[in-house]
Amino acid sequence: MAEQKPLRELMDIRIRKMEKLREKGIDPYPYGYKKEFLIGELTEKGLGKEISTAGRIISLRRMGKLCFMHISDYTGRIQLMFRKDVLNESYELLELIDIGDHIGVKGELITTKTGELTIMVKDFTILAKSIRPLPEKYHGLRDKELRYRKRYLDLLTNPESVNRFITRSRIISLVREFMQKKGFIEVETPILQPVYGGARARPFKTHIHSLDMDIYLRISPELYLKRLLVGGFDKVFEIGKNFRNEGIDARHNPEFTMMEAYWAYVDYKDIMRLVEDLYEYVVKKIYGKTIIEYQGRKIDFKKPWKRMSMNEALREYAGIDVDSMSDEELFKEVDKHGIELEQKTRGAAILALFEELVEDKLWEPVFITDYPVESTPLCKDHRSKPGMIERFEPFIAGMEVGNAYSELNDPIRQKELLEKQAEMLKKGDEEANPYDKDFVEALEYGMPPAGGLGLGIDRMVMLLTNAPSIRDVILFPFMKPE
Repeated sequence: MAEQKPLRELMDIRIRKMEKLREKGIDPYPYGYKKEFLIGELTEKGLGKEISTAGRIISLRRMGKLCFMHISDYTGRIQLMFRKDVLNESYELLELIDIGDHIGVKGELITTKTGELTIMVKDFTILAKSIRPLPEKYHGLRDKELRYRKRYLDLLTNPESVNRFITRSRIISLVREFMQKKGFIEVETPILQPVYGGARARPFKTHIHSLDMDIYLRISPELYLKRLLVGGFDKVFEIGKNFRNEGIDARHNPEFTMMEAYWAYVDYKDIMRLVEDLYEYVVKKIYGKTIIEYQGRKIDFKKPWKRMSMNEALREYAGIDVDSMSDEELFKEVDKHGIELEQKTRGAAILALFEELVEDKLWEPVFITDYPVESTPLCKDHRSKPGMIERFEPFIAGMEVGNAYSELNDPIRQKELLEKQAEMLKKGDEEANPYDKDFVEALEYGMPPAGGLGLGIDRMVMLLTNAPSIRDVILFPFMKPE
């Protein structure tokens, strides 16, 4: 086998070809091309017809007076046949073409003796000369780090990645379609916020020079969406980016996509039904059924989903009956599992035990309900369980995919809880929220009772495209510079 030439030498050869094209009066980077068909639209129904398409060359075989190529776009690939007796002098230009170049072609759609759909080229145009060779002879990138860092190469070489991101686009469209059918109005709220809130998270901080003030990338649109309920909207939702200065792993990226929705005059039980309806709608639209496979195991999204309180889940999956334990016994249980608590309270201990011992066991869709009051300052107290709040999180395949409450709308209580958060922030709790005076003022005008929801779009895409990591479903996940 001939030794592979160094990259610089290969690039120099391509640059010389580009220069030769220019010497012949051919612009290797023209301004456009009339592409009448996507490659995936070409079928045997078009046999005998003259067509025009364009794509990237992914294979090339020169055979004297005959040349074969395959070109591709995001919809598929097709073979091209070039004959010297058809193209005459322009046939010689094929010597200046390489794998990776973009080309536009016009010709007749035929099938070869082997039955392969082919374009018999009658005219072609070089659309972009590729200076850098494609990786690994176009057999697909296998280095995950490189696939995430250079997504364009991943998309060029791995059709499954292209299909995954096409499916992602469709999922987001279906979520939007579902919410609009339910009467929700899509809105936009600020990404740059003078006061952040709506989740326990450390924010990203930046600065507006014209006003000489620090501001934050939003960790959640929640407090702005609630202001819209005060303003008279009954049903609002937003699909957009949130930013949290937290760890990076298979389920977390500092920049991620959420759908948040707020619905006046309902509580968290109504939001549960909304979530299971939404998931079932999207799964059926994509797969035509409610059962799919994720990482080798089946998941059935058919409603109704199971409902369990957090304490019930701890009994069933961890064998811990927190209802019968004293505070001292509870803290001993936490210590036994090597868990460190940010706040040494009963609620914090229950939440920590659940996260450590139960979450990864929740495979089939389930709503975990009735969280400790310490878990959020934005939720109504549970109407029948002291020390609990009316909050749920849906879990699927061992991961939390959303968060929802019966929203707190008592301005006096909300003021107390946010003041407590601000005090915790001063004492060093970096995930506590600052006090939002304007939000409390808005509540003082009166916000109707409401249910609210935050749904992770990236994790939904993971589930519905069988992706093991969030990096597989974000086109450009955050990467530490090389």
